[in-house]
Amino acid sequence: MNLKGSYRALPLEVKGKCKVLSLLFLLTSLTFTFTSVAQTRQQWRDSLEVLSQQVRRTPNDIDLRLRKAEANINLEQWDFALAEYGDVLRLDEHNLAALYFRAYVHGQQNHYDLAKVDYETFLGLQPRHFEARLGLAHVLQKMGRKTDTLDQLNTLVEQFPDSATAYAVRAAYETELKQYDIALYDWDEAIRRAPLNTGFVVSKVDILIRLFHLDEAHRELNAAVRRGTPHNALKEWFDKCKK
Repeated sequence: MNLKGSYRALPLEVKGKCKVLSLLFLLTSLTFTFTSVAQTRQQWRDSLEVLSQQVRRTPNDIDLRLRKAEANINLEQWDFALAEYGDVLRLDEHNLAALYFRAYVHGQQNHYDLAKVDYETFLGLQPRHFEARLGLAHVLQKMGRKTDTLDQLNTLVEQFPDSATAYAVRAAYETELKQYDIALYDWDEAIRRAPLNTGFVVSKVDILIRLFHLDEAHRELNAAVRRGTPHNALKEWFDKCKK
């Protein structure tokens, strides 16, 4: 489902040096981006000035207010963005874009209880929304609610059983909880669905090394090379298997 406004979810990419994927990295990398084209801060300021004038002329134009809030976010003007989303929700209490991105802004301000309410309201209206459920899991993790975080990640896997990302996010959290046996299962499921994702591979290998299963870790790396990952990209991990 597309949210009204120029907002797009950010696809997961692991670039540069391959590293172990943490839950926080996965959630924040997957959940948000606000720009459809790159703009400088000055360009955002210029856009904001124009949008502010337009909003004053037509205060009930929801799309204009969403675009102004986008500019506020890109300039890290969190309070102004919150005000815009509040105005949008007064005009349309079920506006999904405003709920979704207000939850994000609350998270940026460490107001996790308020972010949780907005995500839950959003999911009550649109329960099968990948990024919103990830956002809720992120908030619950930041609140230290381990069981609730895992419940959301379980729901994500149930709703999107073909998604490598869903398994990877759950695996990352299980790894942080040191639940290595079930994390290995989930990394396997993620790799099976996205065999060329080296971040998934090294995350599994990292667990095997922690458990001193060095031969198995080495076999996993060799399998990744056979699938097309350059050996040099995994050199650090091959070296760790020799220690």
